[in-house]
Amino acid sequence: MVEIREGSVIDDRYRVLRRIGSGGMADVWLAEDTHLQRQVALKVLHHRFAQDREFVERFRREAEAAAGLQHPNVVSVFDRGEVDGTYYIAMEYVEGRSLKDLIDAGLSPDDAIRLVRQVLEAARFAHRRGVIHRDLKPHNVIVDAEGNAKVADFGIARAGVSEITQTGSVMGTAHYLSPEQAQGLEVTARSDLYSIGVILYEALTGRVPFEGDSAVAVALKQVSQTPQRPSALNADVSPALDAVVMRALEKDPARRFQDADAFIAALDAARRDPESPLRGTAEFAPPPPAVLPVAEPPEEEEEREERKRRDSRWIVVALAILLGLLVGLALTRDTTTHVPDVTNRQLQDAKLILKNAGFKYEVKQRVHRDRRPGLVLEQDPPASPPADEASLHCKFLSFFCSKPVVELTVSAGPGAGKVPSTRGLSRDEATKKLDDAGFDVEFNGAHSDTISTGAVISSDPHAGETAMKGSTVTLTISIGPRLVTVPVAVGTQRSVAVERIRGRGLVPSVSERADTAPAGQVLEQSPNAGQKVEPGSTVALVVSQGVEKVKMPNVIGDLRPDAVDTLRSLGLKVTVVEQETDIEPQDGRVVDQFPPPGRELQKGDSVTIQVGKFVAPTPPPTTPSP
Repeated sequence: MVEIREGSVIDDRYRVLRRIGSGGMADVWLAEDTHLQRQVALKVLHHRFAQDREFVERFRREAEAAAGLQHPNVVSVFDRGEVDGTYYIAMEYVEGRSLKDLIDAGLSPDDAIRLVRQVLEAARFAHRRGVIHRDLKPHNVIVDAEGNAKVADFGIARAGVSEITQTGSVMGTAHYLSPEQAQGLEVTARSDLYSIGVILYEALTGRVPFEGDSAVAVALKQVSQTPQRPSALNADVSPALDAVVMRALEKDPARRFQDADAFIAALDAARRDPESPLRGTAEFAPPPPAVLPVAEPPEEEEEREERKRRDSRWIVVALAILLGLLVGLALTRDTTTHVPDVTNRQLQDAKLILKNAGFKYEVKQRVHRDRRPGLVLEQDPPASPPADEASLHCKFLSFFCSKPVVELTVSAGPGAGKVPSTRGLSRDEATKKLDDAGFDVEFNGAHSDTISTGAVISSDPHAGETAMKGSTVTLTISIGPRLVTVPVAVGTQRSVAVERIRGRGLVPSVSERADTAPAGQVLEQSPNAGQKVEPGSTVALVVSQGVEKVKMPNVIGDLRPDAVDTLRSLGLKVTVVEQETDIEPQDGRVVDQFPPPGRELQKGDSVTIQVGKFVAPTPPPTTPSP
């Protein structure tokens, strides 16, 4: 058997979030409908009911009927299904407080009328469609923040709350059962109206009409006794409202309001004219008439004495037999009871479980522990099993027994403490400091121009504030300064590039080199445009010096190799032309150049030099002597 718990997924659709209630018939869980992305209330039957086929069939049949009730004052039923051998119903989740909580806090008569009127409107709508609730009580009426009341468990109650007994005890809540329900008679719409009358009574007085040590005792009072008028307990209740309540609580269904419309009309009339009680309403039960002794006919003294002796003997015998039966029954009577386990549950859930099981409870003490506040740590008597069943508190030969009071020890949480200062600490240092102080830690990141990367900028709650130990402190960790984007500089003039870089909070660094590009144009940058860097980072620029100017040197008279080296060292291109000469000293030396010396040139320009090449002159021809 798989246990339903937080995080479970029911029917591949409903993700369980948390338990919001528990009763004798079912547990109620808040769940998320993953198909429709909405929150629903899941009512999951206890497994012991799921084993009763007749019970389950009623449950299914009534759930189908309830699913058709779409009304502003009725909690809608969306879906039903089976899970792990038991059954569930998915209902509308209404955020608010139960009418029982509001009654315990105190209601004015006007507020009581307004809320009960909405319950009557829900009952009227259901009754017209053939659905009888059978377990109307303030616990299953939810009132939202706007004061709108919604009735839950239409149809479910009919399946679960059988008319009268199971192992000798009344199922359902006996304080709100009609007399015919308590007797196992036919239940009609007027039975619901009786229950609403009890709700109205409690809303006006703060108490139910009948109390008792057990459900059976209360049910017997429902059948046989007449309650006090509400005005006897609350002087603010008007005569007209008194009369409405007493008529709703008539023992005979025929003398009650015959339908919800009549009940609503009576409430409206009582509000309009509070001093005029309705006709035909129930009164206090009159005292029983005095019974006067009937004179016996005269008889003989001897016969009368003999009859008294015989009667006395029979009375003694009957009393002896009765006493023996009582003693025997007392000796064999089971005076133990199962105690439900409420440890490790929230106090509110524990109270519901104990109350539905018929136990009273007391919060014995609250202690500081490293457990969440409101968690039940211990109970006395302990749960059975594993412990032995607890003894009932009995009087007069074990015939008048009540369940023991369960004392609860509840966690008050780990207590409170001041959040320590963590600003400027590393992530690990801050985590250890908060952990030592009893706090959980979460992190998020943020840019900071003043706090180094990986160190704490701030905490929430702030340092010095008081927070519950075990709660979460969120640390904001520096992820360094906010990065800036390097602007485009290549292709722009030096002044423009420098201005752009400084405008982003960056530092320009400029170097120059000769290039064919115009002087002052940015040739290169590092980092490249578009990269992300920290503010204050350096951006290196290489700027063109333009083409270098040189002056044509005078190389006339220089030897050819020397002249070529000189010109090439200046970045000039050299063309050599040989010129024949008959002057021997000019051989191999520059005899002319172009351009002439002193001419301004650019590196890469071409120059021409003429180098002498000695050619001996041809001697003149000799004339032969005659």
